[in-house]
Amino acid sequence: LYSKILSAQIPNGYYDSAINLADDDLKYALNQIIDNHIEFPYTSQSVDTWDILKDTDRDPDNSNNIILLYSGVSVDGSQEYNNGNGWTREHVWAKSRGDFGTSLGPGTDVHSLRPLDNTTNSIRNNRGFDNCTVCVDVYDQWSNLTGSKIDDIEWSFEPRDEVKGDVARMIFYMDVRYEGYDSHPDLEVSETILDLSDNSPLHGVRSTLLEWHRNDPVDDWEENRNDIIYYNYQNNRNPFIDYPELIEHLWGNQIGIEWNYSLKLPDNVLSNLSIYPSPTNDKLIVKGLSNEIKVSVFNILGGFLFSKTISSEIDVSSLKSGIYIVKIYGDHKEKITRFVKN
Repeated sequence: LYSKILSAQIPNGYYDSAINLADDDLKYALNQIIDNHIEFPYTSQSVDTWDILKDTDRDPDNSNNIILLYSGVSVDGSQEYNNGNGWTREHVWAKSRGDFGTSLGPGTDVHSLRPLDNTTNSIRNNRGFDNCTVCVDVYDQWSNLTGSKIDDIEWSFEPRDEVKGDVARMIFYMDVRYEGYDSHPDLEVSETILDLSDNSPLHGVRSTLLEWHRNDPVDDWEENRNDIIYYNYQNNRNPFIDYPELIEHLWGNQIGIEWNYSLKLPDNVLSNLSIYPSPTNDKLIVKGLSNEIKVSVFNILGGFLFSKTISSEIDVSSLKSGIYIVKIYGDHKEKITRFVKN
């Protein structure tokens, strides 16, 4: 959906407290970074989860529409539930797994809420996630084949291939965000598929979710969604979208190995530059330049807006409020980041 021209705009220093940690220490540090987020109500006359999902899951080809998670179908966002004819809010971590319902916190965390049609939402129910063995196709409320499946024997759900990694990273996020340190339950990813009536705070299947994470990498849709949630609403991020390898350190092939994101810096990056402030009202300061250099600014969908040559700052006063992309390049190197315009 988006032109792949940058990685997510991670605030400077956001993950610093997790550097050089492993295992439980790493998990605890990540929890402390992303907890205490701004909580929004499930349904309200003010900004609620309906409103946020219309923003986070907006169809880039039709700004009035949203994209449904398990089918990819685009529907009118403003209708909301519409007496069962519209869409609903899917708890990717099923709200009965921990019995938190739609309470503030896990019940309204939009890192784990996505738009969905009502029929598919009912079919998914509180099924765990796994690859189906006796597969049954899932059709939505408009009789469209969704690409998702349920298992005719096991109480499990297999999303369409395009969002399997998305689902995995949302489930792993919930495990780390809700550790039982506050009034919320301690959620844990499990190898077990629970039955319909089991309200234990467990969700599976861990090994399958790890496989989906590896086979369906982070894409621009997830990165954009992560930024919108952080900058516009909850003020916390999904670490596994920003640094997918963190999942390996906690559940995969890097257990016991200290994490250090500084090792990931590509060779072609202008690493000496810093660009600030974000959010900004009228200009971005570029620190570290020794001579003039070319910059280009894009909208969040990757659409080109303007280019210019600068020596120290970028005038963005003409832009409307929102999230934008800036690309600075020279000497066969580049730096690409996102910024917020007030």
